[in-house]
Amino acid sequence: MIEINVSTENNYLLIHVEGEADASSSIHLDNVIKESVEEGHKNILIDCTNLNYISSAGLGVFMSHLGEIEEKEINFIIFGLSEKVLNVFNILGLDQLLTIKKSKEDAIVAIS
Repeated sequence: MIEINVSTENNYLLIHVEGEADASSSIHLDNVIKESVEEGHKNILIDCTNLNYISSAGLGVFMSHLGEIEEKEINFIIFGLSEKVLNVFNILGLDQLLTIKKSKEDAIVAIS
């Protein structure tokens, strides 16, 4: 199960993801990211501090938005990944395609 909360803080949109992004729940994450991109947000931070697990479907959500994020020049930053989840991103090379930071503070610095 996944829980997603969205809030606007200062000059960025914060998407807080909690739980597990698996095949059945990743569609919710996909919808939130899609809406955020379509609404024209230029700074999107994804808080994965409480993301316990991500499946290939969850990873696919991020991969499916790469082109549009680049095309629209969106600062799209993921932060707070656990070591286990970060390893999955690294193995697949997503750390080369996405901006991943350790903390919210690091993510905010990256968009400044």
